[in-house]
Amino acid sequence: MDPHLISATLSPEDQQAINAAIDTLRQKLPFLIDLTIAQRREMPKAADKTKAFVQKAVEVANEHAQMFPAAFLEELRKDWQLLGSLSPITLAIQTLAKKLDDTTLQLGGETFAAARTIYSVTKTPSANAALRKATDDLAKRYGRRKKADDTTPTDPAALPTTTAHS
Repeated sequence: MDPHLISATLSPEDQQAINAAIDTLRQKLPFLIDLTIAQRREMPKAADKTKAFVQKAVEVANEHAQMFPAAFLEELRKDWQLLGSLSPITLAIQTLAKKLDDTTLQLGGETFAAARTIYSVTKTPSANAALRKATDDLAKRYGRRKKADDTTPTDPAALPTTTAHS
């Protein structure tokens, strides 16, 4: 992994524009819902094969409209059309979300590696008094914590032995 894969900035103006675009998405998609885990688990899923089944069923229903209530068909058509409209938007947003996640993960790794380097420099013998003081502050946030129980034996011979009972 390249420790410096990303070198970029995001201006306050760009941040505002991005947040405005997100607000626009929320305004244009007021019907979006937030399912619970249980609801998601119980929901029939519309995978690729299922979508082909639904497409064929919509065609059959349209050909035999007299067999179904008008409100049922209208809602089916609306839902099917909306699913078709949302699918490419969903894919685009999922792709963008993955890239955002990957980028923030990389940036977190880069900044943490740099912070550890700074911490290491503050611990060197050549560090001045101010750096040594910073070591204490950084150690509170990063330094290794001592185990709660220092009486844990490290010598294997000191470990209790167990015997199998028959």
